[in-house]
Amino acid sequence: MLDVTDLTKDYPTARGPLRVLDRVSLQLKPGEAAAIMGPSGSGKSSLLYILGALETPTAGRVTLEGRNPFELPPASLAAFRNEQIGFVFQDHCLLPQCTVLENVLVPTLISPRTASGSPKPKVRAEELIAQVGLADRIDHRPGELSGGERQRVSIARALIRGPKLLLCDEPTGNLDHASADTVAGMLLDLHRSKQTILVVVTHSAELAAKLPRRYELRDGALHETPAAGDRAAAPEKAPAVSERAPDRESKP
Repeated sequence: MLDVTDLTKDYPTARGPLRVLDRVSLQLKPGEAAAIMGPSGSGKSSLLYILGALETPTAGRVTLEGRNPFELPPASLAAFRNEQIGFVFQDHCLLPQCTVLENVLVPTLISPRTASGSPKPKVRAEELIAQVGLADRIDHRPGELSGGERQRVSIARALIRGPKLLLCDEPTGNLDHASADTVAGMLLDLHRSKQTILVVVTHSAELAAKLPRRYELRDGALHETPAAGDRAAAPEKAPAVSERAPDRESKP
């Protein structure tokens, strides 16, 4: 389970600390998926980087399967991030000199350990590449692929270690409509089959609508947004996820 409690993030500025996340709380179980929306500068990426143990919170607590990565020493933190968390970025971040297979295998080169009974990394990579529909492009390099194909490679790479948590930062932001729809479908299909915890930061209302839980970041606070059908059926209630923070300027 991903458990986020009273998460706060401040950034230093010449005029004093700038708070971009204010007592954010969120709980997601394996197999659950959530979209996080909000205007630019609202703290979406900061939240994602903290969930991915790439950035340290100012206050609050984050645990994944009962472990707080920020209590780990640096080497253990790096191993935790490599083994338990998968990342999909807006820009695929593939190595241009490497083939599809080699790019998917990169996380295993950093830490080649595999769980007992798991397939060897190369076998698992080939299986994932087939699952994202690129078996016939396995020896191609990124420059020989379309934008949608490159993003599918990045999804396979994010899943190579069998992570518990899959984090996506605008995964369809650079794609045309058809490619975005294909990538979103594959991402959600793989999430369901692997039973990961999926968190997607996006500006796309169409992508967010595909996920069962939706949140909006406003003034540093996280508010859950009911599905369109739920709005008509249920009376509006005050958000219970976190309290509203006072208006602040955007993150620098």
